[in-house]
Parts: sequence; C-alpha cells; structure tokens
Amino acid sequence: MQHAPSLPQSILKYAWQYILGLACLLAVDFLDLFIPQLTGEITDGLTAGNFAGSILLRDVLLIVGIAALVAGMRLGWRVLIFGASRRVERDLRENLYGHLTTLSSSFFQHNKTGDLMAYFTNDMDAIRMAVGPAILTTFDSVVLTVMVLAKMIFYVNLKLTLLAMIPLLVILFGGSRYGKAMSDRYTKKQEVFAGLSDRVQESLSGIRVVKAFVQEKQELDAFRRANRETQAANLRVVRLRAVVLPILDGLIGISTALTLLYGGYLVLRGDITVGRFVAFNTYVMTLVWPMMAAGESITLISQGAASWRRVKGLFERQPDVADDDLTDPEITDPGSGIRFNDLHFRYGQDLPEVFSGFSAEIPEGATIGILGRTGCGKSTLVSLLSRVYNPEPGQIFVGGHDIRTIPIAALREHMAVVPQENLLFSDTIQTNIAFATRTLDQAPPDPPISSKVFLGQKEAAEQWVEQEMAQRENENDRRWGDLDAVQEAAKAADIHDNIMEFPKNYATVVGERGVTLSGGQKQRTAIARALMKNADILILDDALSAVDTDTEAHILQALKELRAGKTTILIAHRVSTVQSADRILFLEDGICAESGTHEELLRKDGRYARLFEQQQLELQLQAEKEALHAAE
Repeated sequence: MQHAPSLPQSILKYAWQYILGLACLLAVDFLDLFIPQLTGEITDGLTAGNFAGSILLRDVLLIVGIAALVAGMRLGWRVLIFGASRRVERDLRENLYGHLTTLSSSFFQHNKTGDLMAYFTNDMDAIRMAVGPAILTTFDSVVLTVMVLAKMIFYVNLKLTLLAMIPLLVILFGGSRYGKAMSDRYTKKQEVFAGLSDRVQESLSGIRVVKAFVQEKQELDAFRRANRETQAANLRVVRLRAVVLPILDGLIGISTALTLLYGGYLVLRGDITVGRFVAFNTYVMTLVWPMMAAGESITLISQGAASWRRVKGLFERQPDVADDDLTDPEITDPGSGIRFNDLHFRYGQDLPEVFSGFSAEIPEGATIGILGRTGCGKSTLVSLLSRVYNPEPGQIFVGGHDIRTIPIAALREHMAVVPQENLLFSDTIQTNIAFATRTLDQAPPDPPISSKVFLGQKEAAEQWVEQEMAQRENENDRRWGDLDAVQEAAKAADIHDNIMEFPKNYATVVGERGVTLSGGQKQRTAIARALMKNADILILDDALSAVDTDTEAHILQALKELRAGKTTILIAHRVSTVQSADRILFLEDGICAESGTHEELLRKDGRYARLFEQQQLELQLQAEKEALHAAE
C-alpha cells in the first residue's frame, strides 16, 4: 500500500536551506542584543560627562555596522527559509496531483472538482505558511526570548526580569487552548470554502444549462447562501484572532507599566544605572515582537496542521483498481484478441447485475459492432475492458491473458477509447488531437533574454527572436506531434475541413471542455485523437451519435482502411453504425442475445431485425417530412 508522504520528510529534503536560514536568523538575534547595550553605555557615559568623543564615535559606528550586518542576514534568512517553504509547497502540490491521477474513477464520482481544488489552493497555502513563516517566527520567538532574558538577568537585574516575564507565562498557558480552537475553526473554514469553490465551478461549467432553463436567479440565491456560509466561517476565525491579539497587546502593556514602575524605583535606589534602565526598556520592547509572533505562530501552525490533516487524508486514499498480486509485470504487449467468459458484474452488492453470464469472442484484427437498448451494459463493457472497474479473474481475456494479470498501464497503452461524453481541453485543436502522442514530460523552459535586446541592436535582437520562435515551434512539434500527422487523423475523422474554417485553423483554442465546438465537432475531434494514438484496440462508445449519416459513412470507411489488421469495437444505438462490421453482438438482459453479421441477424428475424426495421421506418418518415418541407 502506498503511504502518504511525511511532511517532516518534505522539510528534511531542504534541510540545509532551513539550517542556513535559521543560522542567519540566530546571527540577527545575537547581533540585535548589542544595540540596546551600546545605547545604554552611551547614555551612562553622556550622563556621567566622562564619555570621550572617540568612544562615542566608535560606539555609533558599531551600531551602524551591526545594523548593516543585521540587514544582510535578514535578507539571507528570508531567501533561504521562505524559498524552502515555497519548494515544499511545490513538491507537495505535485505529489498530490500525481497521487490523484492514480485514483480510480469511483473516487472522482464521490469527490467534486471544487472540493479538490481547495486542497491545491487554500490548504497548500496554509501548509506553506506553517513550514515557512511559522517555523521562522517560532524559532525566532524562542531564541530571541531566551537571549533577551539572559541579557536582562545578567546585564540589568533578576527581579526586574522576573516581573517582566509574567505576561510570557500567561501567553504560554493560553496559547495551547487558542491553537486548538483556531485549528477547529480553520478546518471548518476550509470545508466551507471547498463547498463554495465547487458551487462556482459547477455553475459556471453548466452555464448553458442554467440559461436554457432560466435558472440564473435560483443559482444566484444558492451561491449567495454558500457565500454567506463561507463569510460566517471566515468571521469565526477572524473573531478569535481579534479577541486574542488585543489581549496580547494588553499583557505587553501591563509588562511595560510594571517595568517602568519597578525599574524607576531601582534607579532611584541606585541599584541600576539610568543607562541600564534604558537598555532594559529597550529589551522589553524587543520582547514585544516575540510575544506577538508567538500568537501568530500558534495561528499559522494550527491552520497548517488542520490543512495537512486534510491533505494527508487525501494521500491515504487508495485506488479501487490497481495492479495487485495477480499482475504479471512481464506482460508489456498483451495483444488485441478479446474473450468474455461467463462475465458477471454489478456496480454494488445491493444493485442488480449488469451482466449475468455474458460470453463472446472478438478475434484479433476484427471489427465488432455492439448494439443494444439503453441500459443494456454497452458502456459498462468499455469500463471493464479498460479496467475502470475490476472484473473477476477468469472472466475477461485480452490476447489470451487474463485481464487481471495485465499491468493497467500496458493494457491502456495498447487501447484507445472514445467515450460517450467527449472532453476536450481548453487548448488548441492540434494539442487536443495529439494529446496521446506527447513525448516531453514538460514544456521547454523559457529561453534566456539576449543582452542584445537591451543594447538596442535592433537587427540582432529581431534575429534572436526569430531563432527562439523557430526553436519553440520545433519543441512544440516534439511535444504535440507533427502537424501533418494531426491533419491526417483529422481528415480520417472528417473534421479537417471544419478546422480549416476556424480563424486560426489547428491553432484555434477551444473553450473549456470544448464548449465552443458543436456536439458533432467534439465527437470527431475525439475520434481524431484516438486515431492519432494508432492503438491495437480502438473502442468507439456511441461516438458517432452526433454526426449525420454521410459523415458517419465517411468515418467508417476511413476506419476500415486505417484499422486493417487491428481490433475495432463499435458501440452504437444506430444499426447503420455497425451493419458493416465483421460481427455484431446484440446485448439484452446482461447476455449476448444475438450475434452474427448484419445479413445473418436480419435472416434470424429477431430483436436485431426488429430494431433495424424500426430505425428504417424512422428514417423513411424523416425523409418524407423533409420532402414536404422542401415542397412548401
């Protein structure tokens, strides 16, 4: 079983950056201690009237030098610690995305997109703050407090220091309760934010449906309720901080007042000098930031811990369908012959069987049509073949291998599926068609900017730009496939002419989920994407339902030529889609009710023949209706 990556392990990956950053911070805290001491010595010297000008100049220069060193060290710890926290955030986000890609379809059916997006945004940001600013402020608070208290005790006065420590004890004991309350409230805030994100994502994705049913006001009301619930959850977090921080300020004020009263008394008695009293007050003010930072650290750590618990829970989710003890890693090319052997399958223990003894054989290189009424299990068959769901061992064989023994990656690598619901990415048409043929793991890095651009050498700069553009085009070809090959796949799917009518041809960017294309254009683009893969097994799951009969005939002819010797499965509702297949399977009641060629099934005069006659009658009535309209 895969375990969630440990957050401490992610931090240890950048341990040297944290160590160097904390060393810089330690140096800053150490150097900061000398400024109050030097200020006190200058005060005592000036008060006594025996302070030489050269000594005054030396101490002033020392203060300036220390301030310069502190500034440099502050820059160092910011770059090192904040940089490391950003890298931890980046790594966790990449690991989380990679983990999500391993989870089964059932996970995404029960977890909404908006909810998952909250993990990548708010939760990751909270974790970054916990492993960056929170570590910094916690370390700084503890170290600076200890060092300042040591100075206050040994350089000024023990009793005065003990008096100043009273607020620290209150903060120490109250901090744990504050952290628990903040963690609970922040967890609720994240959950509510996830719901709001999902509401927005779902509403905007389905905006055409919302408009079609004139539900804008109802959607706005639903959003308003979710938004106000989010506001309330955020206010609970803010109110807690709003109560605690003024209390913290009050405790600091009390500490300052007590220090002034008792410290002034000690000065009058002659127990401490005026300079040391000034230094002590400076140290007290130096303690203000650690006290404030303590509250902020508790907040950040509590929020980060709450977010990490959420993210860790996601990491601990395991896929329902994965390679297991039955998998044979030696199988890398399973073949394309398929056999169903007494297949039984149901989606849940309490649900009826989808297949109750389905048996059929698809020879390697054959074109098979699968037909049946809605709900007969055609799409379920696709899900079982592509291991979206697990069949029982011994019920499905591919290339003579039990499908449960074939590594999932190897099985899907040799299979291309065009599902009923075609999803296109918000990218160019070329990248959508060539999606399965990408060869680069990531986009090429941005090129360095030529110094000639800044030197004003116009011709040289323009030449450099042209070279960089040419290089990027070559990289794009490598990344997204050769444009000629993309065009050939588009022609086979009968979408090329439509694409050439678009403003930027193959460089045209389609909308989210391909919303700017018609249903037929989306289907044909998805078919082109599958053909581009040139897989051993091609499955079209009702992928021609949105095209007219002439376009369907063109695509089927192209498939016959391009897929010679390769296994093709055509799943459809229309007989016209499958009638030229080598063999047709008619599904009903969870079994293969009829099988044979188109002519053989018509001669049987069974279910297939009745469906064919019904569809022919519908086509005839449609043709007569169109003829009447044309005559009018």
